[in-house]
Amino acid sequence: MSAAQPTPPEVARWAARAGLHLPADRHTEVAAVANHISSVVEILRELDFGDTPPAIAYRAGQEIPDAAV
Repeated sequence: MSAAQPTPPEVARWAARAGLHLPADRHTEVAAVANHISSVVEILRELDFGDTPPAIAYRAGQEIPDAAV
């Protein structure tokens, strides 16, 4: 699933909708950063976390039994 990459005019509309002032000379850079973040998130969505316990199961300071590794 690949989302369309946001264009500078779309980024400007999103910023305005969020109530943020985004100078016109920043639209291209912000669109590039948004596209990069989107590509990283897309890679993360492809990872299989099937055997990974939920974060609530994590206990800081406890050793992981060898059988679980």
